Amino acid sequence: MNKGVKIGIAVAVIIVAGIASVFFLTSGMEKSADTFFNALKKNDLATARASLSEDFKAGTDENALKEFLSKGAILNFKQASWSNRQISGNRGQLDGSITTETGGVVPLKLMFVKENGDWKIYSIQKPTAGLQSEHSSPAMPSTSEQVALVKQSMHDFLVSVKQKDMSHFESTLSRMWQQQVSTEELNAVFISVIDSGANWPAVETLEPELSSDAKIDENGVLSLTGRYPTNPTLKFEMKYTYEGIAWKLIGFSLEAR
Repeated sequence: MNKGVKIGIAVAVIIVAGIASVFFLTSGMEKSADTFFNALKKNDLATARASLSEDFKAGTDENALKEFLSKGAILNFKQASWSNRQISGNRGQLDGSITTETGGVVPLKLMFVKENGDWKIYSIQKPTAGLQSEHSSPAMPSTSEQVALVKQSMHDFLVSVKQKDMSHFESTLSRMWQQQVSTEELNAVFISVIDSGANWPAVETLEPELSSDAKIDENGVLSLTGRYPTNPTLKFEMKYTYEGIAWKLIGFSLEAR
C-alpha cells in the first residue's frame, strides 16, 4: 500500500470519527425530543413539560403550547428525523422533521440548553406552511406578524405608562431580559415618558409603519424599526428573541422627533 493511500484512509477515519462524535454528543438532545413528542402523543403534558427548559415553561402555558403544536399536526407524532445537529457548550440545535401517523411531514428546528446536566428544549420553531415570497425565511415572521408584535409590545408598554409602573411591561419581556433588569430600573429608564403628560393612549389608535429593513442577526435577534404617524413623529426600535414558541421582547426604544 503506497503512502498516498494510507493518508487517504487516515483522513477518512478522522471524518467518520468526527461524525460519530457529533451523534454521541447530541444523543441527549434527540432523547429529550423523543420523550417530549411521545408524551404529547399520550396527552401526558406533565412529562412533556419536564423536557422543557425553565425559560420555556415560564413563558408558555400548557394551552398555548398545545394549540401551537396541534396546528402542525405534531400531536400525531410517529417518528423524528434530524438532518443537522449542532452543539456549542451548553447550547445545542436539531434541524429536521417529524413524521405523523398519517404520513405527513412537519419541518422543525429545536433549540436546547443544558440544565443540571440534562438537555432541555429551549424553543420550537416551525416554518409557516403555504406560499412564501422569494426572499422570505422560515424563521422570519410575516409583515402582518411583525406589525402584531409591535402593536402588542406598544400596548403592554402603554398599560404600564398609564399605571405609572413598569410591572406589567416587565412581565411580558423575554426571560433573558427579565433576568437582567428589575421593575425599578425600568421605572427609572422610562420616568420621562411616565411623567410627560403626553396623550399616549392615542398612539394605540394608529397603525405602526414598519421600515423595510427587518432582520434576524447571527444571534437570532429579530430587529423591527419604524414609526407612528404622530406629531411629532414617534420612532421605535424593538428587538425580539425566540423563546419557547413565540417571539419575546428583548429590546425597546422610543424617540419623538
